[in-house]
Amino acid sequence: MTELSQLRQGALAPANTADMAEARIKGTGLRIDIDRRRGRGAGLNMSGRFEPQTREVFDDGWESIEELPPFKTEVQVEKPRAVITRNESPDIGFDRSINPYRGCEHGCIYCFARPTHAYMGLSAGLDFESKLFAKPDAPRLLERELARPDYKVRPIAIGTNTDPYQPIEKEWRIMRQVLEVLKAANHPVMIVTKSAMVTRDIDLLAPMAEMGLARVGISVTTLDRKLARTMEPRASTPTKRLEAIRAISDAGIPTGVLVSPIIPALNDHEIERVLDSAKTAGASEASYVLLRLPLEVSPLFRDWLLRNYPDRYRHVMSLIRSMRGGKDYDAEFGKRMKGAGPYAWQIGRRFELAAKRLGLNLTRRQLRNDVFVPPLGMGVQLSLL
Repeated sequence: MTELSQLRQGALAPANTADMAEARIKGTGLRIDIDRRRGRGAGLNMSGRFEPQTREVFDDGWESIEELPPFKTEVQVEKPRAVITRNESPDIGFDRSINPYRGCEHGCIYCFARPTHAYMGLSAGLDFESKLFAKPDAPRLLERELARPDYKVRPIAIGTNTDPYQPIEKEWRIMRQVLEVLKAANHPVMIVTKSAMVTRDIDLLAPMAEMGLARVGISVTTLDRKLARTMEPRASTPTKRLEAIRAISDAGIPTGVLVSPIIPALNDHEIERVLDSAKTAGASEASYVLLRLPLEVSPLFRDWLLRNYPDRYRHVMSLIRSMRGGKDYDAEFGKRMKGAGPYAWQIGRRFELAAKRLGLNLTRRQLRNDVFVPPLGMGVQLSLL
């Protein structure tokens, strides 16, 4: 088994101390120098799992590594044939979603969407947060799909895979155009983000919410600015997210807070504080998701943990595995979001009690499907009569 395979499968976990794991990961040659990845979340950039060959950076004695440029954000145009993605997962409350972008500049180390970059022949590590794909045709494709005679209206979720309000949205404005299409069609939408940029679109979301067509969830992982900067390097600060909750709520838009992900021995002690702060800011709903470490996310997270919190490495990973049947991750429906076991039960119970005490989730406004007006725009065949 190669060192890369060992790292991916967790075989490089420490036998006695985190120092041993740190030394072995450094020895693989997979970790990228800090000057090249400054401001990024991942420390590794291993080859995609579908690639026939793997590449490892090592010093050949000519000091060529020092000449490698830092990772800069690159955006390519992706031209999909359809923009609405369908799913049948029983763990989530929607059956369709839109992702205006592939990859995410926020660089959250725990992002469960990182493995999707392997389908593009890229790494789930630094490539995921620096080599991005934009879908400028998304508004046009959406308009065409909504106009199909057999289209059945259900709420569309946006922000379920990568954040629609990541920094490149300032320039590309694809999310803004998608919302304009949905608003014109009176189509229900649910948005999830960890960016305060969502307040830019209050002028669209407020009238939609007044008709019962919009709901926004803001992810607040921690109130600790240092932890947030390390774990979510290019996302809005916790303070900005709470301010966004206030602005959106004041605009009459149903607003929820997502305490996601909850990481044992790292941010789980903040559950009550986050809920209390979000309620004060105006949130009326709340939910949580336990840390998920599918495929390449596991070695990326473990490497991040070793770099930033080596003293907690063994404790954090031990608790995670206690909630995942002894593994880093269990993808079984019904367990993957909340985990199992005593510690997972304790987290769930704490969350429920805090939410009940604060009056969260007392009412959950259902989005309307009965005011939809099919668009008659570009690419739509007009009636002959």
